[in-house]
Formats: sequence, C-alpha cells, structure tokens
Amino acid sequence: MTESSKTDQPTRLERVTTDGGAEVAILTFAHGPLNLFDQDMFDSVRARVAELTDHPPRAVLLRSEGKVVSGGVDVKVFSGLDAEQGAELWQELFATVCHPLEALPCPVVYAAHGLTLTAAFEIALACDIILAGPRAKFGLVETVVGLTPSMGGPQRLAERAGSGRARELVMTGDLYDVETMHAWGVVNAVHEDVDEAARALAARLADGPTRAHAATKQIVEAWRSGGIAHADSVTPTVSGDLFETEDLIGAVRSFLDVGPGKATYSGR
Repeated sequence: MTESSKTDQPTRLERVTTDGGAEVAILTFAHGPLNLFDQDMFDSVRARVAELTDHPPRAVLLRSEGKVVSGGVDVKVFSGLDAEQGAELWQELFATVCHPLEALPCPVVYAAHGLTLTAAFEIALACDIILAGPRAKFGLVETVVGLTPSMGGPQRLAERAGSGRARELVMTGDLYDVETMHAWGVVNAVHEDVDEAARALAARLADGPTRAHAATKQIVEAWRSGGIAHADSVTPTVSGDLFETEDLIGAVRSFLDVGPGKATYSGR
C-alpha cells in the first residue's frame, strides 16, 4: 500500500491505496506516550470520524503509536461537570464517534498492540473486528473515579462476551490479558505483529465487495437493535439491492466464466 503524508495532530488520518486499487483509511492515535484522551484528543477523533463519514473509504484501520494503545481518559475532562453536562458529554460522543464508526459503509478494523484502557477500548468495541498483539491488555477502569464506562463499552462488551463477563470486567476494574479477551470472543484474533496483520486484513477487506460488506453490517445492526425477526425483515431488501451492484454482476459473471475466487471488485 502507498501512504500519504503525516501530521502533528493528536490523531493522524492517512488514505492509502491497496495493490488492487482500493482505498484504506488509517486512523492513528499519536498523542504522547500514553495517548490519553484529553479534550484535544476527543476533538481530533471527532473530526477524523467526521472526515471518514463524509468521504468513506473501502476499509478503515484504527491503530496507535507508542508503547501503549491508550492509558485512558484524562480525568480533567470530567472535573466540575454536573449531571446535565455529563449526560451531554456522553450523548455527544455517541453521536460523533461511536455511532458514526458503526455506521460506516465499510469494514472497520482495530489493532491493539498494548495497554488499551477506557475510551480506546470502548472505541474498539464499536469496530467490526478487533485484532490484538500478545502483550495487549484491556480494561474499563472508570470505577477508580466513581464512574461507569459510558461510551457504549458495557453493552458492546456484553454483546461479545455475555452480560456476566461485562459486569465482571466493569465492576472489578481489573486488567484482562489478550488470551482472556480472545477466549471471551472480544478479540477476534491474536498476532505477533498485530500492526502488520491488521494492515493486511484491512487491505484484503478493502479489495472485497464493499457493498456486500455494508449489507452485512446493516443486517447485523438490525439484529442488534431488534433481534432475529427484525433482521429477517430487513434482509430481503438489503440483500436484494446487491443484485444491481457492479460487483455482484461482475462476480457472478466471473464465477461462471473462470470459476470461483477470480473476481475483482470496484466497491460499486
């Protein structure tokens, strides 16, 4: 993949091109040794997610520079807030970070190479696929300031690992190693070089049938919000629309002409 230029902001958004010509967006957290989520970091992440929403690529990779993925949230963000201001903070973060990430019409991959706490972990849980390195550790440790994780972590963790596991992880505030997170189904796969593996996966997904990937996300989201019956009710239309895409038409033709696995996709 070829990469664009870098910046000195708390986050960096690069647009890269795969060998197959597909665009992958790489969002990197690069905000000091701990990648703390202070106000500047939150503002930068919101702006980057807005860029992705306005101009979606065919896959997204979230990653971090430094020894840790993130040491968590700068507690100064919470200082002095009253109940109304606290609710507004979480509503804004749902509306500008978590929900837009989940709604992107392409696969979103998260790479965790080290310690991944609080906001960074919650953002990971809003992504489609989480890959981790062997030394990664995860935690929702908001109990140290008398708070509960409020960017969607408990409910998304419950979806992946079960409600009992979610309550345990959140209430204890303990750190959990990658083997545990993999066994619980929170982490999809563990790789020695997680950055390389995540880049390769993002490129592979970007080169695939993007509209079909988006349809998969729509169907899963329908299940998340309304169960199997609701997902069944939207699937015929969501899947039916794919029959008019260039990718499906071309892939069916390729399958019939030369066999499976030879099709190329444009994302249209």
